[in-house]
Amino acid sequence: MDADVIIIGSGAGGGTLARALAPTGLSILILERGDYLPREQPNWEAEAVFQKHRYHTQESWQDSQGRPFRPITGYHVGGNTKFYGAAILRRRLTDFAGRQHRDGRTPEWPIRYADLAPYYDIAERWYFAHGQAGLDPTEPPRGGAFPYPPMAHEPYMARLVEQLVGLGLHPFPLPIALNRDALNPLTSPCIRCATCDGFPCLVHAKGDAEICGIEPALRHPNVRLACNERVIRLETSPSGRQIEKIRTDSTTYTARIVVLAAGAIQSAALLLASADHRAPTGLANRSDQVGRNYLCHINSACLAINPAKTNPTIFQKTIGINDFYDASGDPSYPYPLGHIQNLGKVTPSVLHAQRPHLPYALVRWIARHSVDWWLTTEDLPDPDNRVTLDPKGSIRLSWAPQNLASHERLCSHWRKLLHTLGYPFVFFERMGIEATAHQAGTLVFGGNPQTSVLNPWCQTHDIDNLYVTDASFMPSISAVNPSLTVMANAIRVAEHLKGQFAEGRVP
Repeated sequence: MDADVIIIGSGAGGGTLARALAPTGLSILILERGDYLPREQPNWEAEAVFQKHRYHTQESWQDSQGRPFRPITGYHVGGNTKFYGAAILRRRLTDFAGRQHRDGRTPEWPIRYADLAPYYDIAERWYFAHGQAGLDPTEPPRGGAFPYPPMAHEPYMARLVEQLVGLGLHPFPLPIALNRDALNPLTSPCIRCATCDGFPCLVHAKGDAEICGIEPALRHPNVRLACNERVIRLETSPSGRQIEKIRTDSTTYTARIVVLAAGAIQSAALLLASADHRAPTGLANRSDQVGRNYLCHINSACLAINPAKTNPTIFQKTIGINDFYDASGDPSYPYPLGHIQNLGKVTPSVLHAQRPHLPYALVRWIARHSVDWWLTTEDLPDPDNRVTLDPKGSIRLSWAPQNLASHERLCSHWRKLLHTLGYPFVFFERMGIEATAHQAGTLVFGGNPQTSVLNPWCQTHDIDNLYVTDASFMPSISAVNPSLTVMANAIRVAEHLKGQFAEGRVP
């Protein structure tokens, strides 16, 4: 055996699992298809990040009609947390039960909030969670305060909070994963810059899976990381019940336990690509659920412009709003709408990188007068929303978002409120299929092997030594950022694996 545990992927699920298992002394090998993201000046250049996609893959995927598109994803140590906005929210209590939406009902989870709560606590400590409990009306129970105080609002945003409260809303400090010491700003790793949301952090102050997962894990001599090792196939034993070989572009590995953490799309694609005569439709696919029920938040960016007032804010991503999370507030529409939070401040360079056809003078004026938001509505599972492979082995992603009516209602309601606050010009742009940052589903967990791929401990029903710790385990995605739940679940699975090894139940 090359290791007791091999983890495929080093993002939120893989990196956190590695850190959780590292103190056990088990031999752990992390396989990452990419390399460390280079620390260089273009980390902070909007044109390089958003227009030229310097750090994103050059791969071409296909949609359900066979039309090619370039996914906004990359392969690096730390995975896509290198680019996330670092908003880390817990799922609400209602997110674990089946919920009725306008366009359908979400399935019930095989675990409850209480099963994840202690691991949320750990994940928040590991990932520098800044926040303030007690202000969000939908907040689930907590064991105590956030590990770090909330990121302070800059003056413009503080006044906006007062205005929102005046409208009867309950804005709360958005939980953010940043290594920020407000009492010692001169020595603080985080400098509250304008190149955080969507950018890699040049000063390594973002609580990403490299800094908070892989780096602490590698301090243990029993943990190794192999970069530029793309796994292309998993091969099973004659019985089909064990992963016997992990094949990469260059070599073959073996391990007692194999953990998939390559992301909901890539993990499903790998199982499909590993089909053999015993599993002709893909490994762990007796249920025909591998790749199905792909979920991705219905997200829209929003620019609200007040021509009479400039917004000098630099670090803007400090407000969250969940007043419409569980209900619209309209008795005639008794369905959840979703979550609202700030975007990182849209600067002239960011806006021009994404809209290069606009005159720069106009771009600069818009950026100076805008306040920027991110609206999220829950996508609903649909077996036809799925990951498949074309005859050449390339990824085909079929996705028709479910629950659009609620998202449109959320945007419309938010536009009216912004008008009331003095923003006459409000623009929305909904994210398309290429925006895969909030991917989930595809290998859902559950108690029934006929309708799920994983059991409640995220072990595949069909293969005894194969586990999954990325977001593919989720049967529903909720309407808050999925990263913290992925991290917490990885710690939960690690505790289970520790017990399995200690009790001698690992093959």
